[in-house]
Amino acid sequence: MIRGRFDVLVIGSGFAGSLMAMIARRLGLRTGLIERGKHPRFVIGESTTPLTNLLLEELAAEHALPGIRPLCKWGTWQKQASHLACGLKRGFTFYHHQFDRPFDGDGAARNQLLVGASPRDEVADTHWYRPDFDHHLVQQAQAGGVEYWEETELTRAQELADGIRVMGARRGVSLDLTARFLIDATGPRGFLHRQLDLPEKPFATLPPTQALFSHFTGVGALPDCFQLPGRVLPYPPEHAAVHHIFPGGWIWVLKFNNGITSAGVAATDHLAKALDLSAGEAGWKRLLERLPGLREVFASARNEIPFVHQPRLAFQSARIAGPHWALLPSAAGVVDPLLSTGFPLTLLGIQRIGRDLRALGQTPVFHKAIADYADSTSLELQATAKLVAALYATMERFELFKTLSLLYFAAAGFSEVARRLGKSHG
Repeated sequence: MIRGRFDVLVIGSGFAGSLMAMIARRLGLRTGLIERGKHPRFVIGESTTPLTNLLLEELAAEHALPGIRPLCKWGTWQKQASHLACGLKRGFTFYHHQFDRPFDGDGAARNQLLVGASPRDEVADTHWYRPDFDHHLVQQAQAGGVEYWEETELTRAQELADGIRVMGARRGVSLDLTARFLIDATGPRGFLHRQLDLPEKPFATLPPTQALFSHFTGVGALPDCFQLPGRVLPYPPEHAAVHHIFPGGWIWVLKFNNGITSAGVAATDHLAKALDLSAGEAGWKRLLERLPGLREVFASARNEIPFVHQPRLAFQSARIAGPHWALLPSAAGVVDPLLSTGFPLTLLGIQRIGRDLRALGQTPVFHKAIADYADSTSLELQATAKLVAALYATMERFELFKTLSLLYFAAAGFSEVARRLGKSHG
């Protein structure tokens, strides 16, 4: 029997769970981290933004996490952590397609949008190759004194008067742990959502969507029809998060420096059912058949892991926290990866809970802080859903789609500048 009492338990050792555990331990709290699987493992969600990296930089400085600091930009990553695979991301690239037609090279300027986020490679964002990135953060957490159990299946959670209890087994050995506070980083519809039977709350404006994705080798470069003749661009369009937009959905293409490419599709239920995305690889091939320009890019590609189909992409929990527990934003809700908003929302949540944990034990103050965290997280998820819903509604009207996207990027840029000037109220 494995027994123990902790100040903080974190369930789920993706990047968010490991980072949260590191911060709790740096605050002097006895911290445990529990993982159902084993690292390294495949996880989707890879593209950072300037705000993501700024928040990561703030967390590294606030909590004295020197092993995290180099991962905040491409240049320092390559100098100090080049053994971890990642991708260079200078910005966002969008291409607009019509089904069953070649990409309109003659109207290329009209059918694309390139949004630069970094003036040069050294300070650029990155695509996290999550098998390497998450494994590295688990090792950092362990080195910092976090007690870690992997290959552990939790089967029960019980709220107590002064904390929370979790039970399960690790490699056939029973496990029974209690904590003053538990943080769930297991993703949408995760451990606490199931165990506490938390209700879901639909996003009012967001269309129901599905996703299908994998990791590939052999993905080719974009053909010449995607180029802008006579235009000098600040960086190659594929040194970015590449988005291929079409009526009812979009494809992402993120290239890492280890020869792997992350690619997948998010689509409305209507389109997903028409393509039968639930069929996996066959659904992916049906989609590419309707997008001739992309069919050429993936002609020699091979998926390195089985395709993953998510029958429902968006999710929001109606309860996000209780007196002795909280869902990280990545477990409280997911909207859509369209604008890479998931990472900054999650890091904002980690930052808030990290500050709230300083009051652990001061019952009224702490409970109020955690309730405020839940309210902020809910509001941010709903605001993101409204923006993404507007973008889905304009995928057939690309000029309007571009205008809405640029409004978002302007707001995100303002938020970044405000934080750098110390005028953030987040």
